[in-house]
Amino acid sequence: MNRIRCDRTPAWGELKNTFDAAGSTFDLRTAFAADAKRFGNFSQTAPHVFADLSKNRIDAATEQLLMTLARQTGLEAHRDAMFAGEAINTTEERAVMHWLLRTPPSDPAMPAQSVHRHMTETLHGVHTTLDAMLAYAEQVRADAAITDVVNIGIGGSDLGPQMAVLALDEFVLPGKRFHFVSNVDGHELAAVLRKVKPESTLFLVASKTFTTIETMTNAQSAKAWFESQGGTDIARHFAALTTNVTAANAFGISTTFGFWDWVGGRYSVWSAIGLPLAMAIGAQGFREFLAGAHDMDEHFRTTPLAQNLPVRLGLLDVWYRNFHGFTSRSVAPYHAALKRYPAYLQQLEMESNGKRVDADRQALPFATSPVVWGEPGTNGQHAYFQMLHQGTDVVPVEFVAVKTPKHTLKGHHTLLLANALAQAQALMLGKSDAGGHKHFTGNRPSTFLLLEELNPTSLGALIALQEHRVFVSGSVWGTNSFDQWGVELGKVLAKDVEKRLISGDAAGLDASTAGLLARLRS
Repeated sequence: MNRIRCDRTPAWGELKNTFDAAGSTFDLRTAFAADAKRFGNFSQTAPHVFADLSKNRIDAATEQLLMTLARQTGLEAHRDAMFAGEAINTTEERAVMHWLLRTPPSDPAMPAQSVHRHMTETLHGVHTTLDAMLAYAEQVRADAAITDVVNIGIGGSDLGPQMAVLALDEFVLPGKRFHFVSNVDGHELAAVLRKVKPESTLFLVASKTFTTIETMTNAQSAKAWFESQGGTDIARHFAALTTNVTAANAFGISTTFGFWDWVGGRYSVWSAIGLPLAMAIGAQGFREFLAGAHDMDEHFRTTPLAQNLPVRLGLLDVWYRNFHGFTSRSVAPYHAALKRYPAYLQQLEMESNGKRVDADRQALPFATSPVVWGEPGTNGQHAYFQMLHQGTDVVPVEFVAVKTPKHTLKGHHTLLLANALAQAQALMLGKSDAGGHKHFTGNRPSTFLLLEELNPTSLGALIALQEHRVFVSGSVWGTNSFDQWGVELGKVLAKDVEKRLISGDAAGLDASTAGLLARLRS
């Protein structure tokens, strides 16, 4: 596999010339007036998702150049290497195979895409674990004595299952409540413990190594609370999602479900980390969730670049970040159940592509990941949309809407969809006002993703779409999107500072940290 960094390709220079000549002054209103077919040309259907890209500052010639850039950087070979199980996570010498977690047990594509003999065996292991996990989920669902499930994890062991359980609330089994504890701040765990009883609560400890400091601190406190409240059967009321079975057993846990080192935390909701979701929506619902993601995998793996939605989105991200210089993207899901979707995407994109060096450890002379942020509509309209419409920075917005609601409250959904459409329209069209205060410049770009309904299948497809989109931009930038060394430094320093907070020893500290430490101890 020969990866060439984007700025070292002929297409990069051509894109720079295109931007200088026309891209920097591109006006969406003019583009729509000049092309009656613009909506059709810049919208498409992918598995379970319809995407309208027509309100973005891009034309056919630029998109074609971006496709050329993708080919020149070796995107297709890089993608194929991932699906072949090659160790494309080069800094950790690991394969990247979260896609295998949602591959059917008898997928006909497997022999063609397998270069390692053990791939079929690995898939068998995936389904053995999946079957056992889903059987346990059904067991808990059938146990009326368990009314509350508390998931203790952090990062990917929290964001994925929490986002998905909230998103699929309409499918959650009545009589079961799901709680998520991630923050080492004891206020979060204490608030959950006030709501539950030891005899009716199941704790899930989600940590691949069973050593994550925040997770294990919360787990030990949960165990101490359980025992102090008269709980005696740790094995019945605690389970672990971990590969460190020995440590889990020492904790008192006998029920464990593991996963593999080729599953990164932010890609782990498809693995045993998804157990809370399986308990919430059932085994069949979880299999539908996996199937929706697999449909998007196949779209990404087999569809030509020009009609490949993750590719089109990822390349648009490159165009905006590196040529327009847009520093952030706002995510606006117009569905209340998707309230944690922006936070989930923050980790997915910013942890994956927030890198300053390429895969060969060379410093990058261009920007990488944008800041990803947002809130559900219509709440966001009354919070930060003022800046989106009239602020000095141009922020591309990604709307997510759902055509068919699950509720029957009259008028609500029509009003919700009207707001989503109107906000995208207003960002593009703007409004003239000679006085200035009511002037909207318009020409502010947006993407519109539409689901027929929000269900396990469509949610799986939507998440997989975003995973592959991040892969595309990272591949073009030449980075390794699958490590996260930036998470480590602060955690290492925290161990030292924790000891100093107890002892008061400030020797060798910088003046600011020493001053804060003294104030906290006073």
